[in-house]
Amino acid sequence: MNPMDRRDFFWFTGATVGGVTGLTAADEKAAELSADVVVIGGGLGGCAAALGAVREGATVIMTEETDWIGGQLTAQAVPPDEHKYIEKFGCPAEYRRLRNGARDFYRRQTTPALVPAARNNPLLNPGNGWVSRVCAEPRVWLTVLEAMLEPAVKAGTLRILRDWTPVSADAAGDKVRAVTGRTRDGKAQTLTGKYFLDATEQGDLLPLTGTEFVTGSEAQSETKEPSAGPVARPANVQSFTWVFALDHRPGEDHTIAKPAGYEFWRDHEPNLNPPTAAKRQLSWLYPTPGDDGKPRLGFDPTRDGAEYGPNLWTYRRAVDAKLFAPGAGVRDISLINWGQNDYHLGPLHAVPAAEAARHLDRGRQLSLALLYWLQTAAPRPDGKLGWPGLRLRPDVVGTEDGLAKRPYIRESRRLKAEVTVLEQHVSKPVREAEHTGKGPARAAWFADTIGVGLYLYIDIHASAGGDNGRGTGVLPFQIPLGALLPRRVENLLAASKNLGVTHITNGCFRLHTVEWGIGEAAGALAGFCVRTGELPRKVRADKTVLDDFQKRLKNSGVELEWPVDATN
Repeated sequence: MNPMDRRDFFWFTGATVGGVTGLTAADEKAAELSADVVVIGGGLGGCAAALGAVREGATVIMTEETDWIGGQLTAQAVPPDEHKYIEKFGCPAEYRRLRNGARDFYRRQTTPALVPAARNNPLLNPGNGWVSRVCAEPRVWLTVLEAMLEPAVKAGTLRILRDWTPVSADAAGDKVRAVTGRTRDGKAQTLTGKYFLDATEQGDLLPLTGTEFVTGSEAQSETKEPSAGPVARPANVQSFTWVFALDHRPGEDHTIAKPAGYEFWRDHEPNLNPPTAAKRQLSWLYPTPGDDGKPRLGFDPTRDGAEYGPNLWTYRRAVDAKLFAPGAGVRDISLINWGQNDYHLGPLHAVPAAEAARHLDRGRQLSLALLYWLQTAAPRPDGKLGWPGLRLRPDVVGTEDGLAKRPYIRESRRLKAEVTVLEQHVSKPVREAEHTGKGPARAAWFADTIGVGLYLYIDIHASAGGDNGRGTGVLPFQIPLGALLPRRVENLLAASKNLGVTHITNGCFRLHTVEWGIGEAAGALAGFCVRTGELPRKVRADKTVLDDFQKRLKNSGVELEWPVDATN
């Protein structure tokens, strides 16, 4: 790979990778640390949980397996998947602060500078990607998140443990007493607290603590969901994706060495049900049912449009060079997260560790095979094959090999919760079919609401059980407090996409905005319980206490219901 032009590094300015932690030298070496609230997992849910808990006056320890907090936005390099109302309502105020912080980061840059029209645009989309209204680089999201957490860190109410992996837990009866992890130097460190929040990407704390959970897809006899299958399939987990970043340098050759397994992926024909016209994984046919065999996707890194189908180059583009001053040396940067590099040949949980590791490795091979195919063999609108000028950008994702630090995880272990959100609670076609009243159909109302959520649809990607990708309409929905509560364990809360949802409803609860809302509410609930002495189950069961907690959420900028005119 050729040395990068120094001007390509402008977005690093101000990035605080592995920034303030709140840890003393003694903390770093301590065999045991304690706080009111222990948040395991530093993704979006974990960061939001930390903010919610310290807001309620609790002390917090938050752990993160990598050196980057932020999960989906940073270590997994996925721009935010959001709903159409996001600029007006439908998310917590803290999440809105995160989004606007990314915009302000680019506005403050002076070298290179945004063109005036971009800087003055209140709805600035730095990448002009069409998956989101705010597409930005992972390091920018990291910088903003670090800044949001920094006041609590400096105040001594939050400590952040990076490169920290949970390995065991001490649970007795219905209570978790401690979680032990492996630090970056391989030592064991035990965390104790009053409440433990599972904000990991795959619900790792659930099996460690003996908390009841489910994986994969449920049987229709259990959930009564119209789209559920006849039998439960615990290993039928949605695909994961190793994201990577690219720029394009016409006239240069940045072709990578042919990856191991390239021929397999080049010739691989996904055996999915229902079948797809995309006969091969690496093609311009998106692997969804109902295709007519004609190209549905385009790709052209030299322009915004494409001669056939939507241009995937701009889909998750994180930097749009046209928004910056001419001659500044800025190039487009696109984050590659498509159906073509969705890995669905096996899950990462519900299988032995050795098998999961093999799937992780093969998932990496798939993404590198996609890149090599794009550089050498992908059909172009001009009749040629491949774009050798596509250049892998390891600096953008913070790794040596150019793949994101962690794969994008779409489906977690899921809590057996006090409340499980079902397809019939949120599905637009199901709710409309049953609707008999005046006005449009609405999602189910939850009296214990602690937030709201929405996506374009219930988005289920191809899964390890051989199901093809699918999706149905979804209505603006609420997040019930009961979905965060285990049926038995008293001091463990779900703080990510591991809450009480199903394989189906996970498809609209797993997105960035909703994960943030889940985490913030979980952290606020834990802090509220520390301060008041109430148990989470009592908060939900006692209307007076619930009203008090919900009022505190609302006063903190958390929306608990949708406006009457919000439909989807």
